[in-house]
Amino acid sequence: MPTESGSCSAARQAKQKRKSHSLSIRRTNSSEQERTGLPRDMLEGQDSKLPSSVRSTLLELFGQIEREFENLYIENLELRREIETLNERLAAEGQAIDGAELSKGQLKTKASHSTSQLSQKLKTTYKASTSKIVSSFKTTTSRAVCQLVKEYIGHRDGIWDVSVARTQPVVLGTASADHTALLWSIETGRSLAKYTGHVGSVNSIKFHPSEQLALTASGDQTAHVWRYAVQLPAPQPAADSSQQLCGEDEVECSDKDEPDADADPSSDCPTIRAPLTSLKSHQGVVIAADWLVGGKQAVTASWDRTANLYDVETSELVHSLTGHDQELTHCCTHPTQRLVVTSSRDTTFRLWDFRDPSIHSVNVFQGHTDTVTSAVFTVGDNVVSGSDDRTVKVWDLKNMRSPIATIRTDSAINRINVCVGQKIIALPHDNRQVRLFDMSGVRLARLPRSSRQGHRRMVCGSAWSEDHPVCNLFTCGFDRQAIGWNINIPALLQEK
Repeated sequence: MPTESGSCSAARQAKQKRKSHSLSIRRTNSSEQERTGLPRDMLEGQDSKLPSSVRSTLLELFGQIEREFENLYIENLELRREIETLNERLAAEGQAIDGAELSKGQLKTKASHSTSQLSQKLKTTYKASTSKIVSSFKTTTSRAVCQLVKEYIGHRDGIWDVSVARTQPVVLGTASADHTALLWSIETGRSLAKYTGHVGSVNSIKFHPSEQLALTASGDQTAHVWRYAVQLPAPQPAADSSQQLCGEDEVECSDKDEPDADADPSSDCPTIRAPLTSLKSHQGVVIAADWLVGGKQAVTASWDRTANLYDVETSELVHSLTGHDQELTHCCTHPTQRLVVTSSRDTTFRLWDFRDPSIHSVNVFQGHTDTVTSAVFTVGDNVVSGSDDRTVKVWDLKNMRSPIATIRTDSAINRINVCVGQKIIALPHDNRQVRLFDMSGVRLARLPRSSRQGHRRMVCGSAWSEDHPVCNLFTCGFDRQAIGWNINIPALLQEK
């Protein structure tokens, strides 16, 4: 039997020693392929209980982190060179101003002032450049607990928008591509009324602030105001508390689990066939509409690149808001002031100010690199915008130059909604996920999604009902259903 040589024995011992060590990722000067290949080999040699797919994902994430910090390191070097160049220029200018020499004290004062300004500029630049990775890795010691409470099934096509009534009785409204809007009992999940006045896809629904009126926008180039009168049924027993809570390991499911399209729970509910008022001025799809504070006026957003402000009682066009270069995607009004924000495929959103009846001003916000899918008001002077560029940005209306917080995600963002009382942002995604963040960009939770619950196709919209005891977040998607969730926010998060 052949004996093992000394060199082979030493090699085997070294290999076993490497296996006992923890994984470390080291920077090398080799190609990117070689850099990622070495840690992968080392990780595969470890005795780990993690699935191979999870370990592979971790390696890719570590590689992305390394590349981000490498870019920041390069930017830092370039900024240092600029500082040295500016300091040399300041020194040269300080000795030749008006042909006279400056004293040491004067030169020191001037250089100190200029350096202070430059330092502030560098801090702002550095903060903006690092926000894209910092916001992605913020953590919190407490997480929101999310529980599915009720599913609202009855539409025959995808649901574009969901909204909650602001007056009693509190009902849920959904707008669908099947040309109808439905009103639901939140507690029982039964449909209470169906609106069939549109001849195109119903793209959004909003409830009047004080009356039983609904405003819907449609692909038939109109927006309708219609009245409803519903009676809530007796509540059913509470949902099973054993529903799966929010977690990170939900099982993916297939489209075969979608609700049965042949079942139509809304067939026996009252039908509203005609609007109280029809708003007609657009030359393209009306993608969204909302009530101005007070409910006497409404604003619409259209694919004809304009937004229109109407007097609801007379259906008269008050203002046509032009300026966007491409189709509009959404519009939203401030809850207490005469302010409107419109978003567009031109990568911008605009703030329209109607507080002075004789003058309406507009401000343009530029910060996204793809379609801005929605922009909504929050508490105070803040606006939150979401985009197909997979980012969400929080803006201060008093400073339009840069966002005060940036959230980076792994999928395009659809119609976002903000819980004003608890300052929580709900982000519906193209990839069927719904995530919750606070206003500073800290991730709080991801709604459960498994073979038994959650959305099975793209999630299109969301709406908060802050005072409802049963469900306080509603989501809708192209799987033809809306879902009511109970979100339990820890006290620590509420204090923040």
